[in-house]
Amino acid sequence: MKLNLNTLLVLGLGASLFSCDYVDDVIGETPKDSIALRYIDEYVIPDGTQYQNTVFGGISGLDYDGTTWYMISDDPNQPRFYKGAITFNEDGFKEVAINDVVFFKDQLGNQLHDGITDPEAIRIDGNTIIWTSEGNINNNLPPSVNFANLNGMFTGEAILRDAYLPQNSEEKGPRHNGVFEGVSSAVDGDGYWVNMELPLKQDGSEPLLEDTDSPIRIAFIDKATGKFGKEFAYELDPVVRPATNGTSFTVNGVVEILEYEKDRFLVLERSFATGYADGGNDVKIYEVDATDATDVSNMESLKGATYKPAKKTLLFDFESVRNRLTQSIVDNIEGIAFGPDFANGNKSLVLVADNNFSAFGPQLNQFVLLELQK
Repeated sequence: MKLNLNTLLVLGLGASLFSCDYVDDVIGETPKDSIALRYIDEYVIPDGTQYQNTVFGGISGLDYDGTTWYMISDDPNQPRFYKGAITFNEDGFKEVAINDVVFFKDQLGNQLHDGITDPEAIRIDGNTIIWTSEGNINNNLPPSVNFANLNGMFTGEAILRDAYLPQNSEEKGPRHNGVFEGVSSAVDGDGYWVNMELPLKQDGSEPLLEDTDSPIRIAFIDKATGKFGKEFAYELDPVVRPATNGTSFTVNGVVEILEYEKDRFLVLERSFATGYADGGNDVKIYEVDATDATDVSNMESLKGATYKPAKKTLLFDFESVRNRLTQSIVDNIEGIAFGPDFANGNKSLVLVADNNFSAFGPQLNQFVLLELQK
């Protein structure tokens, strides 16, 4: 989700409170085989960096295919992704290098027109790129989950349920800038997971400072058919802190997911409030277990429904390393991906921040390196 002026105008604090009959607590006990994350390092690409007549920025997702890193820009003008090399070891980053830029194309090979898509997340599956768009709900441009070859050419798209299409309704449908923010390949190789950033209108309210019932849906897409399958609910946290200094915008949502074992995920949750010198972002990584979660794909609405959401356990809070980051800024972190394993056999995790092209004040093209420990 690009935090831009349109977002500030559309997403407000007027959502109503309601109750929901969960059959289990949202926050689960720490699993016996729980994992841990260790902060290692940060790397910042200078603001305004140019590459082949584009400005590097707006990086809202990334992935690694074993040799190359792919980084998607959520710039609706010139929709594109970058290829690069990110090198590091257990002591920190060595370099983040940009080696190529690829523009998304239609099935005829023509570059996509400006403004017809809002790229958000990217994953690589062999020679296929899976990338999501939030569309433009206010303009009745539907979201999408797209498939492309490594040259960016469109090869297909997932078949959306009607619930995810613009409804022209205050009561039903997705919220503007709150749709398919993240995507993960399934560990068993038979499909993909996509997540909403915000609840569907019929499912719950946007998070507020007060605790609300704000469940998002995380849905499976079958690779063979392109159809949506089972879905489970994930309950969002309240907004972490109020807007300040005469501003009023706040939001909290899931910005990325990463399945690391069958039905177990790393979930990146980002809260934002305007008016703060440190950027106003509060970012957390949850370990999420959906093993016993109810399949809610046939539930038209989650309000008042009885179901079991996924269990979430706080794994890493970026507040704990804020003073180790540039100017103590936790920026608009929106992407997470596994990199090559460390020499000790543990998995590496690289995260990236969408700097919004510093359109509303200085932000960082911030990369963060973590170690996943078992």
